[in-house]
Formats: sequence, C-alpha cells, structure tokens
Amino acid sequence: MSTRDLFDAYADRYDLWYVKHADLYASELRAASAFDCRGGVEIGVGTGRFALPLGLRAGVDPSIAMLRLAPKDLDLVAAVGERLPFRAGAFPCALIVVTLCFADDPARLVEEAARVAGRIVVCVVPRNSPWGIRYTREAVEGHPIYSHARFYTVSEVVEFGVRFGMRLRRISATLDGDAEREYPVDSPDLGTAERYGFVCIELEKAYN
Repeated sequence: MSTRDLFDAYADRYDLWYVKHADLYASELRAASAFDCRGGVEIGVGTGRFALPLGLRAGVDPSIAMLRLAPKDLDLVAAVGERLPFRAGAFPCALIVVTLCFADDPARLVEEAARVAGRIVVCVVPRNSPWGIRYTREAVEGHPIYSHARFYTVSEVVEFGVRFGMRLRRISATLDGDAEREYPVDSPDLGTAERYGFVCIELEKAYN
C-alpha cells in the first residue's frame, strides 16, 4: 500500500489521535514551536495539526483525504515530499513532522526540503526511545499505520541533513518517558536526545 493510499484509508483515525491524546499533542506542539517556522511549508502536512497553530503558510501531502480535513487557511498542495512543486528558496523554513518514517525515500525528501527552504525542522519519534520501541512493537503486531513506518535515530536524521549541505543548529524534545501525560520541553544535546519520544531537529544551510 502506498503512503497516499494508507492515509487516504486512515485519515479520520489519524486525526482522531490528536483528540484522544490531547496532552501528548500539546507537548509535541510546544516542542515544535521552539523554532520560528512562520510563513514556511509543512511537508507531510496531514490534517494541519501542526502547520496552522505554528503559523505556516503552506502544506504538502499526497493524501487527498488528509488534505480535505486540513484547514483551508493553509495553501494546500497534493504532492509527495520527494518531488516538491516549489522553486528553490521559496520558503524560510520547512517543517517535517513524523513524515520521514513513512517516506519512500527519506534522504530525497530531506534534499528537496533543503532545496526549497533555508532551514528545516524535522520532528521524529526516535527509534531507540521508549516510544519508538513501543510503536515498533505495535507495528510488528500488525498496527494498520505503524506497520508501514520505519523509525530513525536522531543521528540518522542529522546525517541526512549533512549529506545535503545542512548542519545541526539545535534540538527541542519532549516525552521523556512512556506514560500518557503532558511533558515539559527540553533542549537536549545530540548525545541524549534519543531517549525522548518526540524530537525536533533544526537543520540550517552550512553556508550563507
């Protein structure tokens, strides 16, 4: 099943997660808001749960069903992250929230993000965190969405950026543990970020 077909089939279920887990969502939103991505584009915008409150201008997603649930205040485009329909440098910032794990070619997606924006904020569930281990277990057990995901370490995300001329600027993270409650936002270094369940990595062009 393609990513588009997957999220077309489960768009309502995906969006309901943010309602059922409002405290976790609030924590994740605060972690992502540590970076000013206003006026930018979200790659894998889904139903707009991050793009709109963070003040982004545009959103890209291959799933029409997801885009139909997204706020119409956003400029929405049906496309895949590996082939963005924007000119180079079109946005000040590109936001990628838990999208790499569903990308057919995550390196290519990061390359495209680096092409259209001077900064990238990539938010992931680190593979070796308690949350990553939990979701991986659920994937093995046949979870309809997680079974299509591939989780990455924080270092792997940074390496994707370095490959395309980006460098690590800073990290914002939350969900230090695996209980369902609201968490504070921390600013860990690269060495300790892997233990958090939701980590946002800001990458910037390594040259002016």
